[in-house]
Amino acid sequence: MSTENEDNEGTAAEAVPSVPSAPPVPADAPQGSPGSPPESAPAPVAEPPATPPHAPHTPPPNPHAPQSAADADWPPPPAVPAYASHGAGAGGPVWGAPPQPYAPEGPRRRGMGGLVAAVAAAALIAGGIGGALGYWAADHNGSGSTTVSASGNPQDLKRDPGTVAGVASKALPSVVTIDAQGGDGEGGTGTGFVYDKEGHILTNNHVVASAADSGQLTATFSNGKKYGAEVVGRAKGYDVAVLKLKNPPSGLAPLSLGNSDQVAVGDSTIAIGAPFGLSNTVTTGIISAKNRPVASGDGSGGSNSYMSALQTDASINPGNSGGPLLDARGAVIGINSAIQSTGSSVGQTQAGSIGLGFAIPINQATNVAQQLIKTGKPVYPVIGATVAMDEKTGGAVISDQGVGGTAAVSKDGPADRAGLKAGDVITKFNDTTIDSGPTLIGEIWTHKPGDRVTLTYTRDGRTGTAEVTLGERNGDS
Repeated sequence: MSTENEDNEGTAAEAVPSVPSAPPVPADAPQGSPGSPPESAPAPVAEPPATPPHAPHTPPPNPHAPQSAADADWPPPPAVPAYASHGAGAGGPVWGAPPQPYAPEGPRRRGMGGLVAAVAAAALIAGGIGGALGYWAADHNGSGSTTVSASGNPQDLKRDPGTVAGVASKALPSVVTIDAQGGDGEGGTGTGFVYDKEGHILTNNHVVASAADSGQLTATFSNGKKYGAEVVGRAKGYDVAVLKLKNPPSGLAPLSLGNSDQVAVGDSTIAIGAPFGLSNTVTTGIISAKNRPVASGDGSGGSNSYMSALQTDASINPGNSGGPLLDARGAVIGINSAIQSTGSSVGQTQAGSIGLGFAIPINQATNVAQQLIKTGKPVYPVIGATVAMDEKTGGAVISDQGVGGTAAVSKDGPADRAGLKAGDVITKFNDTTIDSGPTLIGEIWTHKPGDRVTLTYTRDGRTGTAEVTLGERNGDS
């Protein structure tokens, strides 16, 4: 596939890109509730051996998944980084239906007679003096411990707006649990959030893919109210989708959007979603890396995306896909999209978080959302060249030829006008080190058509630079 997924697509290499020295794809369950190539192979067309990172939306396996790249939707499956595979590394399982919840044996009750009596007596005493002192009860059955109950209603306690509780309280009413059911019975659960007051919901493409053409989509707010939704537009390459509530309620409160370019490693993060169908779940962590190249898929092997992701250790699991990644102020800095996992254990159909979650930077997602709302179709920046998807090539190698024997460098395209040729190895995109084809694609897609960028490359042992004005490609096909 070309670095910009143009029409001149090639064959994906079977190798996996190496981890870049500085920084390098989606999870389903029960419903929740809402609120207020071989060598220098051309770009991907063949299925890579490693599956993309787990997507935090939870779809069941797709029995109709294409068996070859020729059958797959655009873009074809790429070779992906080992740290970013849909399964546990290479060959890991795709997110399937969530496991049956484990019902632990109830705790043993010790000395309940004495404890109940003590509680009753204490409650009576507290009531006799107006309840101002609360009450305490202790079970002295050999444990020597004392349990103290605080007086007052926890809901009366005020949380500072800057605390995690304060941020979560404000954000939860604007986060929805998305249930996508395809016409063929295929479906899953993910997350989304209110983008504007008109009722647009921002989420991942892989969350809604199964129901996009023929199926049913519902969005449930944290207050339990459920609304039907329809797809406004999808961008497979970016893994972004925009929905619109069919009968949006009044008073929708869009989440404020941050600036992902200003995020720093070590910044606090808050993730909200429906892991394994457990809606309105809030987890915390930090930004553990930036510009991590990640290739993701929709679980069927038919659609793949590339991102230069924000990496976080906030717990993200199947069902979190499409949900917001917030900063400490409560502003959205990313869309949770994928996780790296060691794989599922015996008896489980889905693996969980190991502290490596990936989010699409909100600046990129916002650009895509605006395109989708305006035209229903995505626009991709391009350099007009087909690159190999090999690992350990020291950069993105421009292939000898494109798919079907076409030219690897499009005539009069951006790369051609900049003097780039087949065999050139692109090692830098502006100041970002490029170690593979997927890394280059991810970086290109953080920009817009018309942007002027500097590419550093090697040719015959010599280093050169080229000023390239990015072109554009409309749509996913």
